[in-house]
Amino acid sequence: MNKFTLITGGASGLGKDLAELFAKDNNNLFLVSSNTLHLNEAKKELEEKFPKIKVEILTVDLSKPENFKLVSEFTTEKGMFINNLVNCSGFGDRTDFKDMDIDRQIKMTELNCNAPLYLTHFYLKDMLKNNEGQIMNIASIAGFMAAPFMSTYHATKAYLLLLGEAISRELKGTNIHLTTICPGPFDSNFVNVAKSHYEFEKIKTITSKQVAVLSYKAFKKKKTISVIGFKNKLLLFAIRFVPRKLVTNIAASIMKEKDK
Repeated sequence: MNKFTLITGGASGLGKDLAELFAKDNNNLFLVSSNTLHLNEAKKELEEKFPKIKVEILTVDLSKPENFKLVSEFTTEKGMFINNLVNCSGFGDRTDFKDMDIDRQIKMTELNCNAPLYLTHFYLKDMLKNNEGQIMNIASIAGFMAAPFMSTYHATKAYLLLLGEAISRELKGTNIHLTTICPGPFDSNFVNVAKSHYEFEKIKTITSKQVAVLSYKAFKKKKTISVIGFKNKLLLFAIRFVPRKLVTNIAASIMKEKDK
């Protein structure tokens, strides 16, 4: 069987770090990204470091729903069985709702929500048919709370969290497992894309490699939901006992840069 691990956003950052961990366990890789240069660099580096595996790449912008089928058509034509699916692509945008670029917000929902929805639905069928497979969705602790001034991003991660939790329950009794990963802030290009330097300056972050290692461990243990980091687990436990309005107000104070 021509088995491959599909990783969206696999050309850089957390996706690339996860790709290395899967490759280390002798998994063939299929990396998807909108950045051709980074994809080619990742392919070369991974093939040199792990000569026993195959690395396939595809440049595709998954913020455009018409491109979703390009991924599934590629694997079908190549006769690939995706036994591991990692939905890692995503981006954020810190801005007042009234000032947001609505087209950018819609692209965010397509990439963060609908691309994982499509890919999970498509590849789950083969996994069930072959009685083998695992799915990892990268959500965030952002999915547990509303955040003014970054409303769309938090909403997309809540969607991914709830979707994964529901699908995981539906898969009970099968040999297929879905793990939803919920990291907190970590070092990546996310900060630049989301324009969120202000709030990240207040937080001590960890590296994407650390997040990848902890995520991969949770994936191997077939956990349903894994919150990355003790402080993040403590935070999410604490907010259970705090009124939602207060949590939202606190999030707003973190997200909104004061006028100078």
